[in-house]
Amino acid sequence: MLLLALLLIPVATAAASYFARRRAEMERANLVGFGIVALVAVALAAQVLARGTVSLANGFFYADALSALVILLTALVAVVCATYSIGYLRDDEQSGELGDDATGKEQLAQLRMYYTLTPLFVFSMMFVAVANNLGVMWAAIEATTLVSVFLVTFYGKVTSLEAAWKYAIIGGVGLSMALFGTLVAYYAGHKLAGSDALAGLNWSVLAQHAAQLDPTSMRLAFVLILMGYGTKAGLAPMHTWKPDAYSEAPVPSAAILSTALLNCALYGLIRFYILTSRCLGAEYPSHLLLLFGLLSMGISVPFILVQKNLRRLLAYSTIEHGGIMVAALGLGGPLGTLGLMLHMTFHTIAKTLIFLCAGNVQQHFKTDLFSEIKGSVIRVMPLTGVIFFMAMLAVIGMPPFSIFQSEFIIVRAAVDGGHLLTGVLIVLFGTGVFAGALMHVSGMILGAKGDTPVAPRRPWCDGSLLALAAALVIIGFWVPAPLLELIRGAAKVVSGQ
Repeated sequence: MLLLALLLIPVATAAASYFARRRAEMERANLVGFGIVALVAVALAAQVLARGTVSLANGFFYADALSALVILLTALVAVVCATYSIGYLRDDEQSGELGDDATGKEQLAQLRMYYTLTPLFVFSMMFVAVANNLGVMWAAIEATTLVSVFLVTFYGKVTSLEAAWKYAIIGGVGLSMALFGTLVAYYAGHKLAGSDALAGLNWSVLAQHAAQLDPTSMRLAFVLILMGYGTKAGLAPMHTWKPDAYSEAPVPSAAILSTALLNCALYGLIRFYILTSRCLGAEYPSHLLLLFGLLSMGISVPFILVQKNLRRLLAYSTIEHGGIMVAALGLGGPLGTLGLMLHMTFHTIAKTLIFLCAGNVQQHFKTDLFSEIKGSVIRVMPLTGVIFFMAMLAVIGMPPFSIFQSEFIIVRAAVDGGHLLTGVLIVLFGTGVFAGALMHVSGMILGAKGDTPVAPRRPWCDGSLLALAAALVIIGFWVPAPLLELIRGAAKVVSGQ
């Protein structure tokens, strides 16, 4: 029943927000709903650790360690962003960002759109992780696009509409390829003994009989899936929608796009990687994944070095980290997959934190351009400035923060696996990103003192930052044993141990 609860609670939250008459009721519905989802996600993770897998409705809903980890990270991001959204949207309402000429009813309708669509966004991502059927999983990933594209248009600006259009068109083309890949994968297994129309697309069935799948069909299927779900993940050269969408969406929505949605896109890719590697061997998908992973990392470097916009810089940082995770998947083996799962976990926490810090800075200075942020952030916003600088050090892989550990494991996997050039390129590209991001953000945070007034305290926003900052510091030195066991379990699912 936990799997069903993960789907029903967000839908109930969306319904409660839609019919709410006041802003406070919408805030309360989202906060309570996502809090319950987080508790259910923890309970599911515990159940998966105890049993190995959990299924419902004759295997239609299915969760293993990989599913449970993605669900847990999605729930964490959702509840933190729900808390942060209260202060963030109240500030937008007071400052006129929801429309200078908007009436109270119009502003309430705009808030209702956000508080209704966000639970539906979380519902679609949860459906991705619990769907055993690969066709249903594709439909759930498609639903994430349909919902999130309206969140990108939240402010109703011309630039927002352009970003949403770009996101919808590029994402739609990518998911069309993913659909064709899913159909080809179904064809590859249509001759399996005892398979029917539904079970023929069940991942648990296909994984057991992957060696019997048609090799030629699986080659084509994986290429299509890589292009399709790679577009959703923002891998280069299909990444061009990301900087626009991330810079135009409300900051909490951009944080979810950058972490939870990225994880879901990679989750779909990982499921097909497992089938392909068991059918064809790991070498064929590995070469393609390494190519796209390194390309994504490399293309991020020059854009970060010359970047003038804070949120676009964070978008290219996400493209780089997506490339790191895809390269780790391509390296494979126990060490590569462990590095992948650790990096997914650490990146989710660090990148969510840095987006929320960026939201505080943008709201106070009324801009996200480095050149127009006058004054030292750490003097004007002491708490945000300190946490922002710490989160940036974590995101660019500075020790002792946890991302340095996962990146070190991935580089070691490359060297141990004989991919010396891959390891060197990961270090080289990482150094470029390190230099560019640190140059821009340190200048903004530690720059010369300006005449901007000190920012007032905002309990909802600051509380979210403190909670995530505490988690970021803790996991840099100690990962709780159940979480580490879940991460190792997810890595074993991917590597086939």
